[in-house]
Amino acid sequence: MASKEKEEAPASAAAAEREEKARLALCAAGPHGAMELASVTIGEYSLELRDGDGYVGDNASRTAFRHMLDAWRTVYADMAGKDPLGDKPTREISKQRLDAMFEKDGSAARTIEAASEDYAQQFAHVVQQFLQHKTWKGVERVIVGGGFHQSEVGGRAIARASELLAAELKKKKKDPVELRLLHHHADEGGLIGWVHLAPPALLQSYDAILAVDIGGTNVRCGIVQTHLHSAPDMSRAEVLRREKWGHADDEPRRDELVEGIAGILEELVEHAQKRGLSLAPFVGVACPGLVCEDGSLAGGTQNLPGNWESIRFHLPRDLCERLPTIGGGRTQVCLHNDAVVQGLSELPFTQDVERWAVLTVGTGLGNASYTNRQPQRPRR
Repeated sequence: MASKEKEEAPASAAAAEREEKARLALCAAGPHGAMELASVTIGEYSLELRDGDGYVGDNASRTAFRHMLDAWRTVYADMAGKDPLGDKPTREISKQRLDAMFEKDGSAARTIEAASEDYAQQFAHVVQQFLQHKTWKGVERVIVGGGFHQSEVGGRAIARASELLAAELKKKKKDPVELRLLHHHADEGGLIGWVHLAPPALLQSYDAILAVDIGGTNVRCGIVQTHLHSAPDMSRAEVLRREKWGHADDEPRRDELVEGIAGILEELVEHAQKRGLSLAPFVGVACPGLVCEDGSLAGGTQNLPGNWESIRFHLPRDLCERLPTIGGGRTQVCLHNDAVVQGLSELPFTQDVERWAVLTVGTGLGNASYTNRQPQRPRR
C-alpha cells in the first residue's frame, strides 16, 4: 500500500501542476487589446508621429509644458534679477501651487501665462498634425484627458488651444473639430473605461469590477460600480473606491510594481466583501504601449520600470498568479492600452458624433481614435 502511494504521488503532483497552469492560462486569457466592441470600433492608438528628429506627442506632454515654463522662468529671472517662481525646480512645483501663483497678479502669474500660451499654441499644432493622419480623418471631437487639464493653468491652456485650433481650421476652410475635456476625474477615467471592455455577461451578473491604470508616474486601482440596470449606456458608472500609488518616487523594479498592484487589489477585494458588493472575477488593466492579442506588450513602455516587452514577462499572467480568488471563480485579467481605456470612459457622451479621438496628457501624450457604430444625433 505504501509503495502504491509513493507511485501515485508524483502523478498527482504533475496533475495538480497541469491544473494550476491551465487555471492561470484561463484567468489571463483575455481577450486582450480588443478593437471591435458592440457600439464602437477602436482605431489605431499610440501613434508615434514624427516631427523632425522627435515625436509629435512629445511637444504636448506634461514634460513639454515644464520645459516651456523653465524657459520663461529664465527669461523673467534675467529681466528682474530673480526667479519669479522661487528656488524650487519646476518638476517639484505642484499643480495646486502653480494655480495659486497664477491667481495672484505679478511676475509669477505672467511667467505661467506666457508658458501656458506657448503650450496652447503647441497643443493646437499637435492636434492638427494628428488630424492629418489617415486614422484621424473625419474626427469631429477630440477628448483631452490626463491630469494636466484638471488644474486651472492646464484647463485654461486647453481652452486657449481650442480657440487657436478653431481659428486655424476656419482659416484653412476645414471642418471644425471640438476640443472637450474628459468628463471624469483623470484618476478615474482610466478605470471607468473598463465597463465598456468587460464581458457583458459578467456585468449583468455582478455589481462591480476591479480596474487598474498603470502610468509612468502613478498607478491607480479601483472598484468600479457599473449601475448597468439603471443606466444601460454606463453613463452612471462610478469609482466607489480607488487607491493611488506614486510608484515613480519609490523606484520599484518591474516585478515589485506588479507585486504592489496585486497587494492593492487584494485590499480592494476585502473592501468590497465588507460592503457586501458582488464583485466580478475580472480585473481590467490599462497600461502604456501596444497590446497584443496574447497579452504581451510590443512597444511604448519606455516610461515603465524594467523590460515590459520581454518574452519572459506576461503582465496578465504574472498579476493573476498573485491575485486571490474573487467571487469563488477563476479571475480573468484583461489588458488594454491606457489611452484607449480612458477614452472609452467618454463613450456614453460621444453618441452625437461618428468619429472621435482622445489625447491624454501625462508623462507622454497618449492617443487613440474611435468610430461609433450607430451615432445618435443630436446631443451637442
